[in-house]
Amino acid sequence: MYENLEVDVHAEIGSLWLNRPQKLNALSRQTLQELTHAARWFNEQQNVRVVVVGGKGKAFSSGADLSGFPNADERGARQAADTGRVMADAIEDMNALTIARIQGWCVGGGLVLAAACDLRVATETTRFSIPEIDLGIPLAWGGIPRLVREIGPALTKELVTTCREFDSQEALTAGFLNKVVAEKDLDETVRSLAEQIAAKPASPVSATKRHVNAVTSQMTGTMRGWSDADSLLAAMIDPDCIESREAYLKALRRS
Repeated sequence: MYENLEVDVHAEIGSLWLNRPQKLNALSRQTLQELTHAARWFNEQQNVRVVVVGGKGKAFSSGADLSGFPNADERGARQAADTGRVMADAIEDMNALTIARIQGWCVGGGLVLAAACDLRVATETTRFSIPEIDLGIPLAWGGIPRLVREIGPALTKELVTTCREFDSQEALTAGFLNKVVAEKDLDETVRSLAEQIAAKPASPVSATKRHVNAVTSQMTGTMRGWSDADSLLAAMIDPDCIESREAYLKALRRS
């Protein structure tokens, strides 16, 4: 059904796996489109109450696939630049409650995907970063309002503008994570949490998710993310941004 995802359902619990382990689950344009389709497919599975979102292999996701950056002058460039926002909105709008299962690296667009989920569990060794500005682009895909919602405006500004790495404990303290566990306990912790929620009456669980999302959407304005594609395309042709991106990619290749 999908080239870059693995989707499964067992009773009331579904799983949605990024399945590009050789690329550290980098989010290509096709992967983003498949995630959007899968999220909408799950909405048609009326018995599914919880969906676990994870990444196969060593990393949750290394972020946007840099080889798939749209050229600002290519046909359909804006639609391509908006694919990530459409994906994040689709994940957030799922009927089922979603749990991000995070290990290894959770970077840039991968962090936006995790932020679009309802709950987040990570290992003690998980590392996070938001390198977009070093790449000469803004954090897009509705990432800014989602981070403001989860960790507040001051920390969002710091993490996005400095591009520094941070660990699971800092993410937990900031309120981004619900739980941090040993690597060996990740699957059991996520499974137990999913089963606990799936065993509850479906209607009040769904109402709680919708109520919280309605309140926070008014606070942070996730709908404003529609303009992220324009900022992203503008950065693709800005000389200062191009210079920064080339330097970052050159350093990345050396490492």
